[in-house]
Amino acid sequence: MTDHTRKRVVVTGVGAITPIGNTATEYWDGLLSGRNGIDYITFFDASRHDCRIAGEVKNFDPHDYLERKEAKRMDRFSQFGVAAAKQALANAELVINDLNAEQVGVMIGSGVGGIKVLEDQQTIYLNRGPDRCSPFMIPMMIANMAAGLTAIHTGAKGPNSCPVTACAAGSNAIGDAFRLIQGGYAQAMICGGTEAAVTPLSVAGFAACKALSFSNDDPTKACRPFDRDRNGFVLGEGSGILILEELEHALSRGAHIYAEMIGYGMTCDAYHITSPVPGGFGAARAIELALKDAGIAPEQISYINAHGTSTPANDSTETSAIKKALGEYAYKVAISSTKSMTGHLLGGSGGIEAVATVLAIANDQIPPTINLENPDPECDLDYVPNFSRAQKVEVAISNSFGFGGHNVTLAFKKYV
Repeated sequence: MTDHTRKRVVVTGVGAITPIGNTATEYWDGLLSGRNGIDYITFFDASRHDCRIAGEVKNFDPHDYLERKEAKRMDRFSQFGVAAAKQALANAELVINDLNAEQVGVMIGSGVGGIKVLEDQQTIYLNRGPDRCSPFMIPMMIANMAAGLTAIHTGAKGPNSCPVTACAAGSNAIGDAFRLIQGGYAQAMICGGTEAAVTPLSVAGFAACKALSFSNDDPTKACRPFDRDRNGFVLGEGSGILILEELEHALSRGAHIYAEMIGYGMTCDAYHITSPVPGGFGAARAIELALKDAGIAPEQISYINAHGTSTPANDSTETSAIKKALGEYAYKVAISSTKSMTGHLLGGSGGIEAVATVLAIANDQIPPTINLENPDPECDLDYVPNFSRAQKVEVAISNSFGFGGHNVTLAFKKYV
């Protein structure tokens, strides 16, 4: 597809359910103020676990968005996704009706899906037998159901899918939605990621592969991307949703435009099931492909929302990748990891981080990387430590990387 046949795509709505706020506005205010959403796990007794901390969503009431009967038949990850999607549609003032329903699609990624339902039903199966398992177990558990239920609850009948690319799923969903609108397959897409994996088995599994931080003494200091003393990621939960819209369609209805989406790059390391390839070559190529797709030079980038997980391997590798892709300019661009405040939402992370990236452009504000007290010598770029920064943001990119070697970069710019 040549550039002159590709439709322009803009962001007209945002929605978010996060550990630091249950609307996009609350989330954004929390980011700018350096609010920390990480604390001791309350959802279950974690006393036997090596990791006893997480970024839990607080005070979320699914009945604000769903009837009680409907909410009861959804896993928490789907509740988050539908709630954030409804927020984003309301924010975009986009009404789905019989005239446009077939032109509005849904693309919501999840890395894990309904693991809480699976754990609960396994307990019922073992203790009470197979006949006592819920008939809703499968439709509550499968990872595509947030996308399916969002369509059911909004009436969106256009393209609908669910990337399951681990921690890159939310970003893949946004990138794939971008491509569908560019190609004329939809006029608008509800897209992003959702996850609710703060469960006993999930925490145990991530701890067993030595991915999590075991800094239980002070949860607020446990997630410290790019810091010398980082020792693993902190699990988070929630959902972030964008409304992407074809430009002419958005203009025709007088929509508010937050930013324009201009590029999407994705690659695979083809190296290891959990570890990034040393040197960050795959991640660098994703950044390069997104910039090429956008038709922009490295020197045009104002801000990078880093994957920045606070694991020893990721942060140094991502730093190397940024240097490879941007050259000497890497030292001049502002970078931050908002996971320092929310924890790592796995498949939901790309969604809330795209929301943060778009709002950085719209507000000319860069959220900080909190807990960056002792910079790692291998992480020697400008990570906007501890305090937000007022700065013109013309172009911004967001990185997401996932187990299996998935690398994704999304690129946005100010709409003019």
